[in-house]
Amino acid sequence: MNKRQIVRNAHFVEFTKNYALIAMSILVILVATLYPCTFFFPNDFSWQELIASFSNASSFQDQVNNILLFIPLGFFASSVLQRKRVNLALEILIVILISTGLSTIVEVLQVFLPGRTPTPADIINNSIGGFVGWLCFNWFYSQNFAYTLARIENNTNRQINQKIAVFCLGYILLSSLNLVFWQSTTYLSNWNLNYPLTIGNEATGNRPWQGYVSEVNITDRAMSAIEVTEIFADKNYFDNFGNSLLAAYKLDKNGKSYYRDKSGNLPKLLWRIQPSGFQENRGALLSSTNWLETADSVKKLNKRISHTSEFTISTIVATSDTNQTGPARIVSISIDHLRRNFTLGQQGTALNLRLRTPITGENAGDIKLNIPNVFTDKQSHHIIISYFRSTIQVYVDNLQDSYSFNLLDLIPIEHKIFYYALNFIPLGIYLALLSILAKHQQIIHRLLLIMGILLPSLMLEVFLVSANGKEISWRNILIGIFFTASTALILRIRAAMLVKKVA
Repeated sequence: MNKRQIVRNAHFVEFTKNYALIAMSILVILVATLYPCTFFFPNDFSWQELIASFSNASSFQDQVNNILLFIPLGFFASSVLQRKRVNLALEILIVILISTGLSTIVEVLQVFLPGRTPTPADIINNSIGGFVGWLCFNWFYSQNFAYTLARIENNTNRQINQKIAVFCLGYILLSSLNLVFWQSTTYLSNWNLNYPLTIGNEATGNRPWQGYVSEVNITDRAMSAIEVTEIFADKNYFDNFGNSLLAAYKLDKNGKSYYRDKSGNLPKLLWRIQPSGFQENRGALLSSTNWLETADSVKKLNKRISHTSEFTISTIVATSDTNQTGPARIVSISIDHLRRNFTLGQQGTALNLRLRTPITGENAGDIKLNIPNVFTDKQSHHIIISYFRSTIQVYVDNLQDSYSFNLLDLIPIEHKIFYYALNFIPLGIYLALLSILAKHQQIIHRLLLIMGILLPSLMLEVFLVSANGKEISWRNILIGIFFTASTALILRIRAAMLVKKVA
């Protein structure tokens, strides 16, 4: 066997190995996402139902796992494409399309798999995972990437200033995407339209609350402090509220079998199991055998609040037990104890709130909001919860007893680091390429590095402070600077090594 044949055989073995690794990566993905494959395909399934099935959200852990799961696929696909000498830009596009396509197939199949919940975020995270795999391969193995860096490094084109300007514009646009992402994390656009309203329990009956509820009013906009004062002063305030009122239930002695929504927007509240008692000035009695649930999903309410990303909930409640846990559900827009849009509950003597947003997840359990000492007695308490621009404002009995929470300030640090890494590592890569392009123009080079590292993180924090009313966080600024600067530095060092090899 001659030398050429030996080399050809070695290439064939390597090529076959890479294809086998791609197949193995796909098999692992399919097993991890579709096992045990107990599919159920209904005869009358429609496109509308298919689209509606995607109105779920991923937890933080799911987002991390979905990225990690697709990294091997992107890595080995890049290896095959490199051997086929595919253009670098086309290579990136193919890797992303493979990841997105496989993810879309998996998510559609999960619609017909009991126990699985398809989400649009999974497709995005899987695509990111494929791109990260491509990135890992190109940083450490790719000759194609090395030649591209060498061309940028040795660029003496007269139009270099124009290229730098175009790259700068691209960097600004990429930085602006961070603002869009972080603003969207506080919207309520991921509320599930098909959840019912329950009072005194979950729809599954496994989170009962014991106490009295006399009224529940819900609007699709936040209330000002002046309006809250008027609500506390006038018990009939919502009677003439207007189109923003989505629900108005009076739980009085007339509701022997159901309660009608006086706003005319939502279904009747029906007694589950059996009707309860009623106490004058306290409302309907709720317990483990008596709770209320709407006859159907509160689709109109969910849709309107999802559109406005604002709401106010006003309710008057009195606990029968100051040590209920679970949290025990008082008012909940949910389907079970793991999936909700909003829940107001009791955890000991504290009032517990859970709110679904893209960043809090489907269970809204990543950020827990507790207002202490609300249920220290068995008296009636008028509770008003208002949400606007990431801020939850809670009032108990009067304007003075108020509590304010900003969701962006309460994100767990490990979650924040993950999201900042997703946002700022691409900026660091782009900044490294930009700095290589401007290497021979020292003043511009230094200015770009300083501004490129500092400006995106500062822009994001200033935007979030002004748009959401949160307090400025120097820690957030430093996290963004760290990811941008460290990524740019690592890529510059790696680029210098690759260019030296090519030379």
